[in-house]
Amino acid sequence: MAETVTPTAAQTPPASTRRERTGWYFYDWAMSAFSTTVITVFLGPFLTSVTKLAAGCELGADSCTGYVYPLGIKVAAGSYFPYLVSLSVFLTVFVLPVIGAVADRSARKKPLLAAMAFLGAGATVGMLFVTGDRYLLGGVLFLVANIAFGAGVVVYNSFLPHLGGPDDRDAISSRGWALGYLGGGLLLAVNLVVVQTFAVDGDPQRTLDLARWSIVSAGLWWAVFTLVPLRWLREHPGAEAGTGGNVLTDGFRQLGRTVRQMKAYPLTLFFLLAFLVYNDGIQTVIALASQYGTEELRLGQSTLIVTILLVQFLAFGGALLLGALAKRIGAWKTVLISLVLWTGVILAAFRLPAEAPLPFMLLGAGIGLVLGGSQALSRSLFSQLIPAGREGEYYGFYEISDKGTSWLGPLAFGLVFQLTNSYRVGLVSLLIFFVIGFALLLAVPMRRAIMAVGNTPPRVL
Repeated sequence: MAETVTPTAAQTPPASTRRERTGWYFYDWAMSAFSTTVITVFLGPFLTSVTKLAAGCELGADSCTGYVYPLGIKVAAGSYFPYLVSLSVFLTVFVLPVIGAVADRSARKKPLLAAMAFLGAGATVGMLFVTGDRYLLGGVLFLVANIAFGAGVVVYNSFLPHLGGPDDRDAISSRGWALGYLGGGLLLAVNLVVVQTFAVDGDPQRTLDLARWSIVSAGLWWAVFTLVPLRWLREHPGAEAGTGGNVLTDGFRQLGRTVRQMKAYPLTLFFLLAFLVYNDGIQTVIALASQYGTEELRLGQSTLIVTILLVQFLAFGGALLLGALAKRIGAWKTVLISLVLWTGVILAAFRLPAEAPLPFMLLGAGIGLVLGGSQALSRSLFSQLIPAGREGEYYGFYEISDKGTSWLGPLAFGLVFQLTNSYRVGLVSLLIFFVIGFALLLAVPMRRAIMAVGNTPPRVL
């Protein structure tokens, strides 16, 4: 039976308007184009093809296992993109918590959100110049875009506790995530039409060019639709915002104090550890699914796009469906159920036959039903565990492993591939993230953890 608590005045939702909440939802619509079109579908195969060219392979060759030497380091062409994902997260470890601390100290968060969004969108549009064998340029642009993406999400997430009370945040978070999948799916649909219309059989260069322009379209989408939240969101300055001094240096000082004080909230840290583990697995599946499909299952680009498009639209419904389930049994239990389903996804993906589009699409449908809900409800659960006025800082730590910025999973995948030359074995290595993450989350006493930071638990946990 779901645990219940007596409502108090502290559960009264903060003052926010429907227009403001809709503006907040639209940033998910804007940024999900990068997450879906760039990270999930096009960039992995695109940058792997460019890297193979640099390694001396012919464009479109399947059996070539050449090497490149960025900074003198020997790297298998197939491992370059997973390693880049890991490197981007290593860098975000230092950037995101600082961005969060600056957001908490700033009286105006929206200009910071704009700066991160337009920096990331600009780097994404810059992929237009990644031609020939310019794999290093592609790698640098990806690092800038992915770090800016994560930094923007930190600022974006810090608005969530101000948009609704404890009983409303699961629904608000789920709606935002659902709209994001709808927006990302819409742009993918457009790219699907373009790829199917203009691709030419036996012309891998045309396919590579279409992938490049699809990536650029995501950057433009991200920039244009960011204008909606910048107009409709209201500022929600924290207690220490606008108190004088330099926002950046004060942010660093406050970050240091927060790191020292986090030991006072061990249950929040324990939840964060659980999230970092299981979400590492989720994000690795998202980031490397297209590479697995092209390199191991030998599926065409159109099959991958159709499958990810299927995932996007089913994730829209899945996020709302799991949000409704969370209202009945609690977000914590719903996330645990989703992790069991993720384990089944990995086992099924390992057994997928090569050159068989239908089983891959069916697996994508299963992913779509659990993907949005597990992410949206994790975000709203964490909002309950943050001390008031520290939303940006805590979401900075949270975002280190959120939305394509995981690092242990891609690192494990890349190392296993380099040792075994098998993407299937690399995929199986991800099971440990879901199993350990489930065990850690199961051990978190959510009601006690929420009360420990001075917040009021929702009615159903």
